[in-house]
Amino acid sequence: MSKIAVAMANGVEEIEGLTVVDLCRRAGIEVTMVSVSGNLTVHGSHGIDFKADALFEETDWDGFDMLVLPGGKVGTDSLEAHAGLMKILDSYAAAGKMVAAICAAPSVPGHRGILRGRKATCHPGFEKDLLGAEWLAEPVVCDGNLITSRGVGTAIAFALAITEHFCGAAKAREIADAIVYEE
Repeated sequence: MSKIAVAMANGVEEIEGLTVVDLCRRAGIEVTMVSVSGNLTVHGSHGIDFKADALFEETDWDGFDMLVLPGGKVGTDSLEAHAGLMKILDSYAAAGKMVAAICAAPSVPGHRGILRGRKATCHPGFEKDLLGAEWLAEPVVCDGNLITSRGVGTAIAFALAITEHFCGAAKAREIADAIVYEE
């Protein structure tokens, strides 16, 4: 079974993080919400609190097949400020492990040079942060071991792209049909 970690920081855009968790779990992917805020309770950007599954410091990062970075400007800044998470991000990228980021969060691998020479997308206004990438105005962009997406309105498509990567197109379509998602 595939395993993904969704890094959660206070200020996370709730829909972008939790949609990935929900749809990927429906597909049978093992998802762990990992708080980088030192507390299992994560405070979302719109006043929605939720409980993460694990704390960063207690997580075995070697066991995951993908790292997901949800957006929200404050949440993204907090993710990028977490030195330990940045080491994990760099190691995943260097090893060719999957990395997915949505909204403002593609700026994080962008700042670290991970997007150089790749295709990517992000929330409008963050294009300048995708250093060295070819920006595409697409809801979701998949390029090798990277999946990027634009924001809240593309969160379902983002989660389905992750599902398709791990479970195939038929399973992603099954999940899309079950939630009455129309492209």
